[in-house]
Amino acid sequence: MTGKERVLNILEHQSTDKIPWVPFVGVHAGSIKGYTAEEVLKDGNKLYESLMEAHKLYQPDGIPVIFDLQVEAEILGCELVWSDDCPPSVKTHPCEEEAKIPCKCKLPTKESGRIPLILDVMNRMKESVGDTTALYGLICGPFTLASHLRGNNLFMDMILDENYVKQLMEYCTEVSLKMIDFYTEAGMDIIAVVDPLVSQISPEHFTTLCHDSFSTIFDYIEVKNTKSSFFVCGNATRQIEVMCKTSPDSISIDENVDIKSAKEITDKYNITIGGNIPLTTLMLHGTQQDNMKYVVKMIDTLTHDNLIISPGCDMPYAVPTENIIAIGQTIKDTDAIREMVKNYESKDEDINVEIPDYKNLEKPFVEVFTLDSASCAACTYMMDAANVAKEHFGDKIDLIEYKFTEKINIARCKKMGVTNLPCIYINGELKWSSIIPSKEELFSVIESYL
Repeated sequence: MTGKERVLNILEHQSTDKIPWVPFVGVHAGSIKGYTAEEVLKDGNKLYESLMEAHKLYQPDGIPVIFDLQVEAEILGCELVWSDDCPPSVKTHPCEEEAKIPCKCKLPTKESGRIPLILDVMNRMKESVGDTTALYGLICGPFTLASHLRGNNLFMDMILDENYVKQLMEYCTEVSLKMIDFYTEAGMDIIAVVDPLVSQISPEHFTTLCHDSFSTIFDYIEVKNTKSSFFVCGNATRQIEVMCKTSPDSISIDENVDIKSAKEITDKYNITIGGNIPLTTLMLHGTQQDNMKYVVKMIDTLTHDNLIISPGCDMPYAVPTENIIAIGQTIKDTDAIREMVKNYESKDEDINVEIPDYKNLEKPFVEVFTLDSASCAACTYMMDAANVAKEHFGDKIDLIEYKFTEKINIARCKKMGVTNLPCIYINGELKWSSIIPSKEELFSVIESYL
């Protein structure tokens, strides 16, 4: 059975010889060849070369061609900030100052932005490995795209101007349908709708403002005779059921969600689930044995129907290749690896973390815990909200970001009992976890400390 057959069979709820393995290589593929994230996302030859090297090393059953949620935003007028070790982030929001709907003349075409580069690489990957490997075409989901256009004001709009949000979502849905046309024509087997900001709103808001858009998108993918996946990073625990009701073929989650509990819900709707391998604590900072033991536990704990094993999201740039190889080998030869790691115990690094004396602070201390605001869209907007507060209050408050990609901050999270990212603490008290506050709400809480 080929990898492509495994992935498509599991999405069609048929039997497979092994659980499918889909590493979300993203910009990490560039690191294998020594290319920066910016190089690999702007140069088609470097992207193709990196993907082929990742394919050779990791022997995946499925692989994304590009993992960049800013492609559509860039076409629609957002300025981007580029980085060497992660995808770009959105710097400016065309609809931030005025609640407007972009002109339909801006809807993407095959000649827009980086789309020609992406389609070229998709065609080359299809010709090179498309017979044996399932290829994923990733698009930015409509809610995250709406936030790229409107910025953090979108979260207040959801309360004060639902009609505008619905109109903006309709526009962003049109963008998604255009991208689906391009990517299915290029031969993508699965269209993944990646929308991390969904994890930052309530199920009620999702149902009233997002359900119709996602249902329309997944219905359209089905009409195209292609499979679909709904990617949501962050703590999407409370959204799993409403996500299922939009009828994707599969759902992908990260380590913030308990996959066993989530799978009970997705199985009820006969939807495949994937993801959950921790990106930083395990893949980036763990050992080969740590990764092997985690995946063995997944395989031994979960039912194998409707299951794809993959990282929780786009892998960090610097994940050691040996850790990813170890995961693939564990899936292919589980019995041997289970025996190998049965007596292995992970060792916690002894990192001393000093916690502030919150009771005796001179002014409010806003602490934002993120995966990394430069690479995680939900974290970007959580950090943006805090930065707006810092601009408003100035020296009256202190502000810091703790990125989970750094070992000392992993230790800090453990010591403070931080369980979900992104989140905001004020004077050591958790105020928002996986919910981005509006400007007014954040200002009001900070003023209560002043």
